[in-house]
Amino acid sequence: MKRTLAISIAAVALLAVASGADAQRAGQVCADPARPCARGFRPNELPFVLPRDSVARAEFRSEPFYAVILRSGPRCSIAERERVAAQALFPGRKVFSQRFECDVDQSADDEESGITYTSVAERTAFLAVYAGATREQALRVLASARGRFPGANLRRMQAVLVYP
Repeated sequence: MKRTLAISIAAVALLAVASGADAQRAGQVCADPARPCARGFRPNELPFVLPRDSVARAEFRSEPFYAVILRSGPRCSIAERERVAAQALFPGRKVFSQRFECDVDQSADDEESGITYTSVAERTAFLAVYAGATREQALRVLASARGRFPGANLRRMQAVLVYP
């Protein structure tokens, strides 16, 4: 009886793990703009899967990834039209830009973007393309970007949701 119960419990646990294997893990980056895996992100942000628990936290980070920084400049200086134009050059890879603390309209109930990124200067704007999870993938994207963006460089980073 105990053996049968143990086998039944193990089978249920195995089924639970197997059914959850297809579920996306928290922090997973949504790299393909045509196949979003997370909601609630602005067009200029690199989306990632957020946790579905009720744990209070100050921030939540994506998994680490490589990005090719196409261009950088003074804080809040990269316009959305520039990001959209770059996105057309990389149709299968999300192009994103740093707009943290740039888009708040004090006269409206516009909620500020809560996404920032690691490994970049806090007061610098950037335009980047998701380059992959590995350095090898990223180097290929960097090579293709350098034709149009001569100053392009590689960066390992994480997207960070800063909770209000």
